[in-house]
Amino acid sequence: MTGRSSAGRAKETAVAEVRAEMVANVWKVLVSEGDHVDDGDTLVILESMKMEIPVLAEESGTVTKMHVAEGDVVQDDELIAEIG
Repeated sequence: MTGRSSAGRAKETAVAEVRAEMVANVWKVLVSEGDHVDDGDTLVILESMKMEIPVLAEESGTVTKMHVAEGDVVQDDELIAEIG
């Protein structure tokens, strides 16, 4: 048998990490844990130097964990969300 040996091991599937590309404020969170997203969907909108920067899903899947909330400040390369 290859792959997962049981349904209980389903969490071992690949997880895509969505990270900040700059220091910014989290202006708006558009998805929640458990939401299905498609490649290119906007997950959050960051604000930096009065510009709005959308953070996009780079693959389709389910949002398994959100690591930010509106009003948070994120640093460069900080984890924003996980998609499984």
